[in-house]
Amino acid sequence: MTRRSVLTDSAVRSKNKQPGYYLDGNGLYLQVSKAGSRSWIFRYTLHGKSREMGLGSLDTFGLAQARERAQRARQLLADGIDPIDKRNEEHRTIAAHRTAERARQKTFADCAREYHEASSGEWKNAKHAAQWINTLTQYAFPKFGRMPVDEVGKAQIVSTLAPLWKTKAETASRLFQRIRTVINFAAARDYTGGKDAEFWEQVKMALGPNERARKVEHHNSCPYPLVGSVLKEVAAGPSSAIVKLALEFTVLTAARSGETRGALWSEIDRDGRCWNIPEERMKAGRRHSVPLSARAAQILLEAKQLRDAGLVTSELGLIFPNTRGLPLSDMVFTQLLRRMRLEYTMHGFRASFRTWGSEQTRYEHEMLEFALAHTVGDQTVRAYMRTDMLEKRRQLMEDWSAFVTLNSSGFLPRIAEKTGETGPSDHENTPETGENAPENARKAARLKQN
Repeated sequence: MTRRSVLTDSAVRSKNKQPGYYLDGNGLYLQVSKAGSRSWIFRYTLHGKSREMGLGSLDTFGLAQARERAQRARQLLADGIDPIDKRNEEHRTIAAHRTAERARQKTFADCAREYHEASSGEWKNAKHAAQWINTLTQYAFPKFGRMPVDEVGKAQIVSTLAPLWKTKAETASRLFQRIRTVINFAAARDYTGGKDAEFWEQVKMALGPNERARKVEHHNSCPYPLVGSVLKEVAAGPSSAIVKLALEFTVLTAARSGETRGALWSEIDRDGRCWNIPEERMKAGRRHSVPLSARAAQILLEAKQLRDAGLVTSELGLIFPNTRGLPLSDMVFTQLLRRMRLEYTMHGFRASFRTWGSEQTRYEHEMLEFALAHTVGDQTVRAYMRTDMLEKRRQLMEDWSAFVTLNSSGFLPRIAEKTGETGPSDHENTPETGENAPENARKAARLKQN
């Protein structure tokens, strides 16, 4: 006959019990470990398989509660349900619910920063990494950064992109892609459900076409016959000597302004008269060598004279530092051109070089593209192309320098002045010019004469 309710409260709490199992009845046991801890065990057999199920500690569940828990297990057994399997299933359900709750608490900004951190080794350079998250910080975070990522929908995305979609088309396009990346990442981490291609097409449909806006959003380039005139006027202007040299060096090397502003003396091969820019500072992530024309080499000599005279210093080894020894601001050239009331952009001078090369020379397309550090051909073509045409490009850069020097008397169209508006003073104490800029310019002129 099955024994039931054998144990008593006083018996189970007695401190004199030896380690072992003490039957209460119907499969319920009090287990006393060698260390003295006490817990409840339910033993049962189902489908010919014996199992042992823990029902909790005596400190948590008294005798009466243990009997109730054992009774619920027996009821499941009567229905052919394994109580251990049932409990595991309930635990999985609870865990999934908690995961879903945590996911709902993950904001869009949380996911963006998590993706940014997870991709830390994949960015082309530190500037690209900063630009990626800054775009979201500036435009998306104020709109829906604090919203749970699972709640971000078309309405939020469209309202964020709409003000930029036609006025700043390229920025809007990058923002669209970055929002999409963050939400895809969140879906991959189970923070939200995935959004299919149709969702993103509907977002674009709600915003309307902007191809025309994207076509007209470009960098204003200086007509190549006027490049020499621009450099001549810059040289005669009031900006600091180092800024003038940096601008001219950028134009003559057809470089991006950021490559010049970050240029180091260690990157210059004086013997080979070449500027070797490491891959981490290049947009395409590939090392780029620029053969230096005679004038470009002379600019470096003048920059070295300024350094040797103590007029510019940089512990970072920068060729063209600001007054604090740090890289020039990314707005330094733009401000200079605006003070001259010229609408051109520094990036546009690369287009000036490229147009000159196509219209005024017979240099092949690939060489001109190499000079601009553009990717030439598809992956297969690049695999077979083992040269960067450095020596051939040397003559190209000499020709460009000679053309610029010989064409320096053209008429420069000006931006119309706006009544009541004044630009920054040429003598303003800014990182680009410095409070001693006019004096530095005079000293630089004396050095050049000597």
